[in-house]
Amino acid sequence: MFIWVFHRVSGLMLILLLGVKILTAFFLMTKGQKPDWALVLHTNPFIDTLLIISVVYHALYGLRTIIIDLGLRKEKLLFWIFTGLGFVLSALLLIVYYTRNY
Repeated sequence: MFIWVFHRVSGLMLILLLGVKILTAFFLMTKGQKPDWALVLHTNPFIDTLLIISVVYHALYGLRTIIIDLGLRKEKLLFWIFTGLGFVLSALLLIVYYTRNY
């Protein structure tokens, strides 16, 4: 299984998306004219959706890797458990996010 590829890609996405959030927050906290691009990127629900999904799956697949390293060798079972858990947790977090913000 190539779960480790998705784990690495989600880690890179987290670095990129969190960098965008921090950079745009920095520009939005200025007292002067706020740039339009920073406002668009910072309040973009697509970026927030990608960030939520990336955090959940990266964390869960990291836990899966730790469990496998501790000696449990049922990799396919762990894959399906953590994928299902990630789907449910991502869906719940996105429901909460969209009901509170929009």
